[in-house]
Amino acid sequence: MVDAAYSGLLLAWSAYGLGILSPGPNVLAVMGTSMEDGRRAGLTLAAGMVGGTLVWGTMTLLGLTALLAVYASALTIIKFAGAAYLLYLAWKSFRAAMRSMPDQMATALAPGKSRQLFGRGLAIQLSNPKAALTWIAIMSLALRDGAPHWTGPAVVAGCFAISLSGHMIYALLFSAPPVARAYFSARRWIQGGLGLFFCFASYKLASARL
Repeated sequence: MVDAAYSGLLLAWSAYGLGILSPGPNVLAVMGTSMEDGRRAGLTLAAGMVGGTLVWGTMTLLGLTALLAVYASALTIIKFAGAAYLLYLAWKSFRAAMRSMPDQMATALAPGKSRQLFGRGLAIQLSNPKAALTWIAIMSLALRDGAPHWTGPAVVAGCFAISLSGHMIYALLFSAPPVARAYFSARRWIQGGLGLFFCFASYKLASARL
């Protein structure tokens, strides 16, 4: 049974890791912020997203996301709130594309800006109702009949570590000077593309069946 628990854990962690590798709204937001505003801004935004991951994982462990999945009205509210927030991100990207190019990337963050970025990352994660369903699916991969009591916390801890390392790597990679120079040479196209992607993601989220 212990071997089965370990295989379930590996399957759940692998599924979550593949999700982190996929360039969804969270990953693209970290990329864009890191290239536009620098390493600290990207890391702060990523930290907010990792915090959201921990919240969803803990809620799943406590059974709250299963309760949300039963009450479709609650998920519908979250769905449209998430779609609206993605449109807000699209507006910010389009506005950044229209701005004149800064001389250099930011190297320091004011305390208020740090809180704003952390809150933005947290909101991106928490306003996605599919995260609830994803976490239920991930837990179901590991929590099989007779699984040890430590399996659930191990799933959350492992996915938290994957989220932390994955988002931080994205922030560090896309704030590197060569990447930043390439970004500044094509920033209007990149920000415009991000805006279009967030518009598309908002539409897909709003029209998705939960």
